[in-house]
Amino acid sequence: MKNAGSIIIQQDKPEKPVWYLPFFYFWRMITPPYLKKNDKIGIVSPARSITFEEVHPAIRFFQRNNLEVILGSYIFSRQHQFAGSDEQRCRDFQQMLDDEKIRAIVCSRGGYGTVRFIDRLDFTKFLQHPKWIVGYSDVTALHAHIHRQFGIETLHATMPVNIKSEYPDETLQTMADALFGRQITHSCPGSALSRNGKSEGLLIGGNLSILYSLMGSVSEPDFAGKILFLEDVDEYLYHIDRMMMNLKRAGKLGKLKGLIVGGMTKMNDNAIPFGKTANEIIADAVKEYKFPVCFDFPAGHLDTNLALIMGRKARFSVDDVVELAFY
Repeated sequence: MKNAGSIIIQQDKPEKPVWYLPFFYFWRMITPPYLKKNDKIGIVSPARSITFEEVHPAIRFFQRNNLEVILGSYIFSRQHQFAGSDEQRCRDFQQMLDDEKIRAIVCSRGGYGTVRFIDRLDFTKFLQHPKWIVGYSDVTALHAHIHRQFGIETLHATMPVNIKSEYPDETLQTMADALFGRQITHSCPGSALSRNGKSEGLLIGGNLSILYSLMGSVSEPDFAGKILFLEDVDEYLYHIDRMMMNLKRAGKLGKLKGLIVGGMTKMNDNAIPFGKTANEIIADAVKEYKFPVCFDFPAGHLDTNLALIMGRKARFSVDDVVELAFY
């Protein structure tokens, strides 16, 4: 590997063969080791391309937290909208999975592209030495796949493309707290559309569009008895309705223990309006069920994007104040 100051760029290695593990059902999730001072973390680009200038504030943030940053060989590559070819992005991610010294893999940004190579990844060494997978949006494909196939916790959190300063705000602090094993508890105001109640369950979910695209695949998460988190960005309102109807007709929504709706950001409408907001569409889709539901939770494509531990058991309470506590 090459050493560029305090930043290490991983050298390329031959691509590994396609590898796959069949479905499993897990009674107990596995927590990757928490980070410690001087640990190494990797940053890769599994989807859209990014520049060094966009990643640099995140590098400085991690360094301020006494972490050594390893950059993927192809992190700044570009092929159309992607960060290099599928083979290059897969190879970068595989190297980070296989390197036992890398304790967390942070995805530089989302967009689209992870699902194009996810079935080619060999998770053998990842299972032997679990590590944190960090990101949101398109990274939902990894959260869902790892949850379903391996029963290992992952971290839904902000990414370098969103980090503008090395100094932590609430978003960055919650990500650091989760990675270093500090207690995570979130709260926000309730809303008129919310349904009050209390529940407990494993947290799953992420980007609604990505979850919808995984239905019927080996990456489709198990919804039964879970608390589902949903967020999305730049979608047409009728798309939101179509995706929610799919989850409902597939029997996924009725099996939940709770629903947390984060940012439904920059929604689009047609010349003839759909007639409901994204939150109203979701509220209508789950109105017949009894589990607690909250809206406008500060996570997703928002300025405040609180870290969520996917696969971790949580207590969920909805009243005038919404509380989510991981344990």
